[in-house]
Amino acid sequence: MVATAGHQALSQRRARLAGPSGVKGLVSNLRTLSIAVFASLGGFVYGYNQGMFGQILSMTSFSNTVHPESITNPVSRGLLTAILELGAWVGVLVNGILADALGRQKATLSGVIVFLVGVIIQACAKNVDYILGGRFVTGLGVGILSMIVPLYNAELAPAELRGSLVSLQQLAICFGILVSYWIGYGTNYIGGTGETQSNAAWLIPICIQIAPAIVLGVGILFMPPSPRWLMVKGRDDECLSVIAKLRRLPSDSELVQLEYLEVKAQHRFEQETSLAKFPHYHAPGVLNKIKLGFHEYSSLITNQSLLKRVLVAVFIMVFQQWSGINAILYYASFIFKDLGLTGNTTSLLAGGVGGIVLFLATIPAVLWIDQVGRKPVLICGALGMGICHFVVAGLDGKYNSSWPSHKAAGWVAVVFVWLYQVNFGYSWGPGAWVLVAEVFPLGVRAKAISIGASSNWLNNFAIGMATPQMVATMGYGTFIFFGAMCFIGAAFIYFFVPETKNLTLEEMDEVFGDEAGNAIEDRNRLLEIYTDLGLLESENTAEKPVTNSVNKSSLGFVE
Repeated sequence: MVATAGHQALSQRRARLAGPSGVKGLVSNLRTLSIAVFASLGGFVYGYNQGMFGQILSMTSFSNTVHPESITNPVSRGLLTAILELGAWVGVLVNGILADALGRQKATLSGVIVFLVGVIIQACAKNVDYILGGRFVTGLGVGILSMIVPLYNAELAPAELRGSLVSLQQLAICFGILVSYWIGYGTNYIGGTGETQSNAAWLIPICIQIAPAIVLGVGILFMPPSPRWLMVKGRDDECLSVIAKLRRLPSDSELVQLEYLEVKAQHRFEQETSLAKFPHYHAPGVLNKIKLGFHEYSSLITNQSLLKRVLVAVFIMVFQQWSGINAILYYASFIFKDLGLTGNTTSLLAGGVGGIVLFLATIPAVLWIDQVGRKPVLICGALGMGICHFVVAGLDGKYNSSWPSHKAAGWVAVVFVWLYQVNFGYSWGPGAWVLVAEVFPLGVRAKAISIGASSNWLNNFAIGMATPQMVATMGYGTFIFFGAMCFIGAAFIYFFVPETKNLTLEEMDEVFGDEAGNAIEDRNRLLEIYTDLGLLESENTAEKPVTNSVNKSSLGFVE
């Protein structure tokens, strides 16, 4: 990683100008905070949908509408749940292109429109095919929203608050889950909880999600565009203006100028590097633009630094999903029944308390993740989740055949499920999305984040399909499996993921050793750009371009 005097001076200058992190920083950046909170409605919509479907799955009226066998059969129940994740996987990959072509706001609007179409199809359901088709279409919209919200919030945020603002998405997801649990608990009584139950019991929870989606779709058009997207589109003056408004400072202030010039330098560096190495892709013509787009995707594998980041993003989401969170969210009512809680009302109530616990546990991440750091939070959370899984597995293994006579043990198991949700709430829920949203460079950020987010949805799909069958065949072994994955996830973070707190999005190149492959050429190019833009102080701009005769240590490389 390059650590020249110029870079060090620039970092010191930024640190001197940066504001506080945590609660103080959020209070002093109320404009940016309010925009990020509104954008996080996308997370609320997804969270509500996620929790809502787990609730209506156990309702008699819903079962009778779609056919009871679709609910009782583990494979059919898994497909009903997981088809949304399959749609989201497709949606998030498409959005890698949409977010760059249309911008973050219009891409959000497109996701909302697709989401609403899917909800309407489900609300008109006469059989299981309506639910399958509607959930797939809804998933397309959810996939777009799940990727665009952290991307947008990360690009609006100052470095010292980026973790907090990106974590707002997970807080909104948890709030959506919480609301869905209690709405489902209330509507479960409409017409009774048995065969007399009204269809309104499941139709109301489905239709309610239309309202926040419409608010998001209309309101996002009045939010500021991403300054980094504006820079990519050559709208430099607008980029500067947006940064100034977000920071509530004049355009010529030192902090605004520094942030603007760093974004500009990063964009110029990526442009000039691409032009120098692949000039044939930059010739005029639509075909060349398509080829350049394919090259940007292929560079995520061929470029060593980008490949490291892609692997971090992909495996972060693998471990997040296989920690078992969505298995519990989707099938909480069934799992709690298996742990000895009888009756729909009791299991729904237990899930509702879990929703409250998950929401409250996510708040500390929003307040302190930029102060504590990503790695300690993720490692601690993974270890806590793993321990909870093993305790539940032990209790289930011992009392599985005699829960009715061991009610206290059943409630202890439920408490450890809640403690599991606490550990997920402050760590892997927000932390995984923070890392995925922040580690990629500007030129490929939208496309790369879509790859990381697609890993989330593909694994989410696998979880939705596998969990009913795992619980049916493996029993308590399901919790042992999820617990083992949590411990492996902790080891992955410790050995393979760098700490990224308080770094600008443009500094991630150094963290991941971006210049290591072509050190001399890239370093000289970056020095020239920094010097040309006035980012380096006068005493540092005198640094001379290096030659092939200079060895690695003299360039300031740190292993």
